[in-house]
Amino acid sequence: MKKVIKKYVPMTETAFYILLSLTEPRHGYGIIKRVEEMTNGRVKVGSGTIYGTLTKMQRDQVITIYADEKRKTIYEITQLGKQLIQVEMERLKEVHANVLRYEEDFK
Repeated sequence: MKKVIKKYVPMTETAFYILLSLTEPRHGYGIIKRVEEMTNGRVKVGSGTIYGTLTKMQRDQVITIYADEKRKTIYEITQLGKQLIQVEMERLKEVHANVLRYEEDFK
C-alpha cells in the first residue's frame, strides 16, 4: 500500500477523476464521458491518456478488469484503489481547508 501511495499521491487530476468515475464498473469511453460530466466538461481525457493510465493502474492493482466483452473492457476499482483515493481525498480536503483559511490574504 505505501509503495502505491508514494507512486500516486499527489495524484494528477486525470488519475483522480478516472478513479472517482469508477463508483461503478465502466469501460474506457464510459470513464471519459463520466469524467467530462463530473467536471462540467472542464477535464477532457483523451483516449491515449485514458488507456495508458488504465494500463498503469491495472498493473499496480489499483483497478481490475470487471468484464471483457466483445470490444469493451470494463474496469472496476479494487480495495487498494479505494484506499488510495481515500488518502488523496484527505489530502485534497486539507488543501481545500487551507484555501478557505487563507484566500482572504490574497485579495
